[in-house]
Amino acid sequence: MSLHVESHQPDTDALADAIALRIDAAFERVFDARIPRLGESVVSLRPTHASGSSDVRVRWSLQGAVDGPLVIVQGGISADRGVCAAGGEAGWWDGIVGDDCAIDLGRLRVLSIDWLAQAELGDARAVTSADQADALAGVLDVLGILHAHAFVGASYGAMVGLAFAARHPRRLGRLVAIAGAHRAHPLSIAVRNIQREVVRLGARHGDVAAGLDLARRLAMTTYRGEREFAERCGEPPHYADGRFHFADEPWLAAAGARFAQRFDAARYLDLSESIDLHAVAPEDVHVPTTLVGIASDRVVPLADLCELQRRCGAAATLHVIDSRYGHDAFLKEPAQISALLNEALDTHGA
Repeated sequence: MSLHVESHQPDTDALADAIALRIDAAFERVFDARIPRLGESVVSLRPTHASGSSDVRVRWSLQGAVDGPLVIVQGGISADRGVCAAGGEAGWWDGIVGDDCAIDLGRLRVLSIDWLAQAELGDARAVTSADQADALAGVLDVLGILHAHAFVGASYGAMVGLAFAARHPRRLGRLVAIAGAHRAHPLSIAVRNIQREVVRLGARHGDVAAGLDLARRLAMTTYRGEREFAERCGEPPHYADGRFHFADEPWLAAAGARFAQRFDAARYLDLSESIDLHAVAPEDVHVPTTLVGIASDRVVPLADLCELQRRCGAAATLHVIDSRYGHDAFLKEPAQISALLNEALDTHGA
């Protein structure tokens, strides 16, 4: 009897290929977490104030863990899809979104869009928070994503988040709405109406930048809290160039100039009006909701958030933070906002 022994040598090429695939997969996860995938997709919308449907081009950004739960992140009307630092450019929510942040790109995927303007919606007379919500749903369709783990919205983004939760509840696991309610408060509407008239006045006189500058200065008096103004602008006035100059002037002038340099007047008018047109019945929100209010916020009073929580169609919790920064606390209080997001998102079991 003979015994035949067949020797099997390891296939080094196959082993190398397997190792390379693992390295590539690991690299892809790290790479995606830092470099956003930018895209433009055409989606079909039926705008609220239009006669029919329109094909609309939506600019979006997707980044983070390839297989992680998806979180939609949207900010105020001056925010865009650049939610966090990338390619040497700062993001509008750095410190909240990024590696090892509350919205951790190592564990989560983040989707953001640029806000749509009226001119992009065919014959629409205005753009609404509902239109923005439907645009986000259309992008999810294009990307083949059926369900988002959460929608985190701040200011106008919170309004759009509420509209998304009301219109597409089956596509969302949780809503976190920061400094945004189911409607715009009438006093805030009045102030924004004056801001828009200032921009239109500047345009009529051939100085759009001056109109945007002054509108932003007025906005800053509502965005920031009384405490910050008292601390920052408490110095007595000084007399020069034939008039008294007050301590708040340089700060507000710098804010206005920055805004006028980077914002388009027509877009500003569209999005400011969109805030005032916003209306969602709280009873229509059938997604578990976390509301975050700011005690010093003069744009979104806590009374409106209390009403939203009381009438919400799903379980809703309301957290109130204290800050000297008023409405802008969602940008200026990363530690407090991060603590609330860590609790609300709870992605470890997602």
